[in-house]
Amino acid sequence: MIRTDALDRLPVRSAVPALRGALEEHGAAVLCAPPGTGKTTLVPLVLAGLVGEEPVRRVVVAEPRRIAARAAARRMAWLLGEKVGESVGYTVRGERVVGRHTRVEVVTTGVLLQRLQRDQELAGVDVVVLDECHERHLDADTVAAFLWDVRSALRPELRLLAASATTDAEGWARLLGGAPVVEAQGVSYPVEVVWVPPARPVRPPHGMRVDPALLAHVASVVRRALTEREGDVLCFLPGVGEIARVAGQLGSLGEVDVLQVHGRAPAAVQDAVLSPGERRRVVLATSVAESSLTVPGVRVVVDSGLAREPRVDHARGLSALTTVRASQAAGRQRAGRAGREAPGAVYRCWTEAEDTRLSRFPAPEIKVADLTAFALQVACWGDPDASGLALLDPPPGGAMAAARTVLSAVGAVDAAGRATERGARMSRLGLHPRLARALLDAVPEVGVERAAEVVALLSEEPPREYGDDLSAALRSARRGGDAYAARWRTEVRRLRGAATPAPAGRKPPRRSSTDAPLAESSELSELSETVFGGAGSRANTGDDRLAGLVAALAFPERVARAQGGSYLMVSGTRAEAGEGSALRGAAWLAVAVADRPVGAGHARVRLGAVIDQDIALRAAGSLHAEGDEVHWADGDVVARRVERLGAVELTVRPLRNVDAGLVREALVEGLREEGLGLLRWSRDAEILRQRLAFLHRNLGAPWPDVSDDALHARVAEWLEPELSRARRRADLGRIDAGQGLTRLLPWATGDAARLDELAPERIEVPSGSRIRIDYGDPERPVLAVKVQEMFGLQVSPRAAGVPVLVHLLSPAGRPAAVTADLASFWKDGYKAVRAELRGRYPKHPWPEDPATAAPTRHTNNRLRR
Repeated sequence: MIRTDALDRLPVRSAVPALRGALEEHGAAVLCAPPGTGKTTLVPLVLAGLVGEEPVRRVVVAEPRRIAARAAARRMAWLLGEKVGESVGYTVRGERVVGRHTRVEVVTTGVLLQRLQRDQELAGVDVVVLDECHERHLDADTVAAFLWDVRSALRPELRLLAASATTDAEGWARLLGGAPVVEAQGVSYPVEVVWVPPARPVRPPHGMRVDPALLAHVASVVRRALTEREGDVLCFLPGVGEIARVAGQLGSLGEVDVLQVHGRAPAAVQDAVLSPGERRRVVLATSVAESSLTVPGVRVVVDSGLAREPRVDHARGLSALTTVRASQAAGRQRAGRAGREAPGAVYRCWTEAEDTRLSRFPAPEIKVADLTAFALQVACWGDPDASGLALLDPPPGGAMAAARTVLSAVGAVDAAGRATERGARMSRLGLHPRLARALLDAVPEVGVERAAEVVALLSEEPPREYGDDLSAALRSARRGGDAYAARWRTEVRRLRGAATPAPAGRKPPRRSSTDAPLAESSELSELSETVFGGAGSRANTGDDRLAGLVAALAFPERVARAQGGSYLMVSGTRAEAGEGSALRGAAWLAVAVADRPVGAGHARVRLGAVIDQDIALRAAGSLHAEGDEVHWADGDVVARRVERLGAVELTVRPLRNVDAGLVREALVEGLREEGLGLLRWSRDAEILRQRLAFLHRNLGAPWPDVSDDALHARVAEWLEPELSRARRRADLGRIDAGQGLTRLLPWATGDAARLDELAPERIEVPSGSRIRIDYGDPERPVLAVKVQEMFGLQVSPRAAGVPVLVHLLSPAGRPAAVTADLASFWKDGYKAVRAELRGRYPKHPWPEDPATAAPTRHTNNRLRR
């Protein structure tokens, strides 16, 4: 029996007529409705004709998370008085509850994406609802773009509805061809904001790490909220690990139940959270509870202010979730949960001043995430660069280039970026392309069951208590009775059914059950030396070798060799195994998961498997090369014959009879790395370089630029033929840099002959002395000369038309005055110098009128003689 009273209480009902009209007229609409108004439950039922007077239609509702998809289907079935699988069903990865008469099917965006790739027309579907589209998950953005393509080109009658929990809907309206925006008002109660920052500063989040002091503070705020307020408490934390730690710190709260809700939570716990409880509850949740789920009974929200978002480090080839400050929009969503049923309060674990500096909205995944799976999806769709897709944000060019490099390496796309037949098969597996490659390539060798087991383990990172050894984690999952092990077994079954059979004529080994040992077969005997029984390996069991093979196939650039106390990946990134790790001491590792701890110089292996060199070569074969390498290293030319796997050197032998051109390139590399000081620079050579720099600065062409960068760029012009005859560092020290610089003088134009005229090395002063000019500052040359030697000179000397800066010295050679205008100095500045120095140097002439006095290098006694 339909629960009419419950349906009538949903606030979104008032917006249904406008929504119906918008879809009838435009075929697309954007619905803005706060959480709890019924946009996820009532609207699909109305559009499907299951309540009200709408004609019967088939409606697909796309949710960003599995937990939300199940919850929405259960709620709609409850409203209809039915069981899930009758009029309303759901499909998530590895689980499908749909019947013959199902009219509303709730799916995850990932499932809908796979369905669109198989059937672009979505035959039999009349309406698609994209729920929680404001969260900007990558799959949701991709599905929206594909659906608009379908509606524009194949099925103009297909109706599209984007449902958002925020009022920031203009972008979605533009994306859906100017679709009208329908707003529904929710019933909300006032929420008091209480600012409760930690008493002492806490370290900001870094990677997956959250300061334990902040988690302890959050636990204390939860206890405070329980004593100060009534009703259930909903506490937002960034991830499963933080939820577990805060739950542990809360311990037993007497008559209060502590529940943990996240994507990995068992179904029973999820059901308990989404149903009113008889006892008071503290619900520790990730951002899944911001808008995707409604938790009844909540009057208080405790917000840690943190969230998890995907990030990719292209330089190190590492991608993972990272902890960030939650946006202002997320903060509003979280706070609103306290005012759904009655007035409430939100305790924010940061200062009010910090709140104003938070980003307004969360970063769209397409801007920050690994785009490898997205790139494969759009390639299979027929638009490899996504330029023709209706996306709110275009994918970053660098991230797309990195994604195409990975896809090309695993054979998923061709040189033009188009999906290959293999790529199409990979896209249908519902896995990241890396894992799809590992599954396809491992099945012919180890069998569907075993390959599926390891791939399932890699598709959802196992709990930390499983350890960092992938083979040990595999054994834990097989015998485990926890929620993770149950999900793992479900995914193994799904992958076992989805995996492509081995090629004809090649029969993979079979297994009788998940826990059965690896079966003996002639094929495994063939592979025993290369895959499962390599001599000198750490372990002899099939599980160890199996885990390493699959992990290496999935992450070939993370194959790593022990070197100097750490591991060097073939990508060039260094990593370390944790203290006490079973992986330590292995010669080779396949690194599946790694991060970079705060302040660490290397990455840290969080999940990996021991392999041998044969598996490393097999998985990363495209990076295997052998050749002559001549380069500058350790301060000299090094010539070697090197066999390498990416950045990892396998064998090295000294190279004789080295090609002269390669040696020359290595010497140039040394000059660039260590500087031109490797050459012989005499005093005259340094002065010549300064003079040329002065002329280039003040006159320009044809006088050459003699900066380091310019000289490096013109090595062939000024260091040949000496450089071609050099073979090592010592030979560079014999090359006269000054002789080389003369080759850069403008001989062809004839200007070289004017070098001494324009930038004289020395200048004759009135006393007859020839004084060297200092061109150390290319803007203003300096002439340092004794005061008495300049008597009678009215006009300051010039070089290339630039007045020389005259440093007038005392008889002892100490600076007395600086001027670029001698006439003014004789008139105004000389009196003070004369007054200060003539008593100190009475033997030297100090005339009252230096402008007319005779210049001299001598004392008064010499002048009298």
